[in-house]
Amino acid sequence: MSTKTSAEIIRDGLWTNNPALVQVLGLCPLLAVTSTVVNAIGLGIATLLVLMGSNLAVSLIRNFVSPSVRLPAFVMIIASFVTCAELLMQAYTYELYQILGIFIPLIVTNCAILGRADAFASKVPPLPALLDGAMMGLGFLGVLIVLGGMRELIGQGTLFTDMHLLLGPMAADWTVQVFRNYPDMLFMVLPPGAFVGLGLLIALKNGIDTRLEERRKARATDTVAAGSKRVRVTGHIS
Repeated sequence: MSTKTSAEIIRDGLWTNNPALVQVLGLCPLLAVTSTVVNAIGLGIATLLVLMGSNLAVSLIRNFVSPSVRLPAFVMIIASFVTCAELLMQAYTYELYQILGIFIPLIVTNCAILGRADAFASKVPPLPALLDGAMMGLGFLGVLIVLGGMRELIGQGTLFTDMHLLLGPMAADWTVQVFRNYPDMLFMVLPPGAFVGLGLLIALKNGIDTRLEERRKARATDTVAAGSKRVRVTGHIS
């Protein structure tokens, strides 16, 4: 495969090939737990750590694993890192772990993680693989946070509720009451609201990409027009 530059890897993970908005992978936990910002951050950080660890490990063993067993080996590596993330959450953020429930172990089945391990990390050296895992994880985390913030704001009229579940007592007063006497909109807190919110985010990204492409084409056309010369032809052609 052609070697990607660091800039291309960063751009792919955060925008061009974002796992949630472009690849549309890992939607089960993304739609299920993003009712609040703290839930989104908790799941996003766990996914980020698993992506980075599994990409790095897969890259390190890429020359020692037979092609016939590479996928089972990758799944075992991912499962090991998910177990580590699960144990860390049980130790330090137990209440948040209980809220996220089954969706932490289900990170093992996230197609974005196995897909990056097989399509990229298994073909490149450790540093690009680690960078790819970090950028894909950050791209996924960013979408989780934006969707969680949107659903919490529209659904409850607040932001950063229960941040102490993740950051401890210092975040106990971080709740921002954006709207006073807000009538809760239950629709946005429930799964249908998650589908609507994600659809709006995908439409927004596609709209931005379309505008950027139109501007790029307009600039290219202007450049060609500015560089063209007028040629005067005299006489006639028989």
